[in-house]
Amino acid sequence: MRRGRESVLLIAFGVVVGVDLGSLAAGFDVGHLVAKPLLMPLLAVYAYTRGAPRPLIVALLFGWGGDVLLLSDAEPAFLAGMASFAAGHVCYLVLFAGLGRDRRDPRPGPPAHAVAFGVAYGLALVVVVASLWPGLPVELRLPVAGYSALLTTMAWAATRLGLVAGLGGALFVVSDMLIATGVAEWPQPPRPDLWIMLTYLAAQYLLTRGVLGTPGARPEGTPAEGEVSRPTV
Repeated sequence: MRRGRESVLLIAFGVVVGVDLGSLAAGFDVGHLVAKPLLMPLLAVYAYTRGAPRPLIVALLFGWGGDVLLLSDAEPAFLAGMASFAAGHVCYLVLFAGLGRDRRDPRPGPPAHAVAFGVAYGLALVVVVASLWPGLPVELRLPVAGYSALLTTMAWAATRLGLVAGLGGALFVVSDMLIATGVAEWPQPPRPDLWIMLTYLAAQYLLTRGVLGTPGARPEGTPAEGEVSRPTV
């Protein structure tokens, strides 16, 4: 029974993703306005049925808050949306801090690949913020820089959970970079909102899947992501 609910929720999420992206591709604003607020609640409920830890569910709900706020073009809504996403990143950081530790590795400190990712993300952060700074409105410069640092830290921390979550974190950076370059009035690809949502939705799904597939993230007896659960009598 539980497996059936999980499948229905995941299919519903996929359908709404298709409606949202299709609406953006076709320029059908009403479809986007209807579909976007449904996306993260569906993913959060799916994660809940999979036994997801509470910080993941809260992070997805903060993402929902950001999604709804960014439906408005007003600057206060943009800042509030950025704050909501920032709160979600804090939830992810709290979650990642307790997951992904390899207790079989006796060596102190982070592994070499984590250091390499940290250096790469740090350099990317400096280059991107420095490049965007002159084109950003003065009142948005510090908020965007602070948010970018938090986002980059989250993406780096996601790499400790493995490839899936790491890719999710990287795509989150790409999505928000597209938003920031639009605010700074850089040249944009055709249908920029489509690419923003495509990378964002992929990011949230991959982060969710990466967490659910990490040992210790779910209660004992909960099947891993992609594993078929046994029916209970």
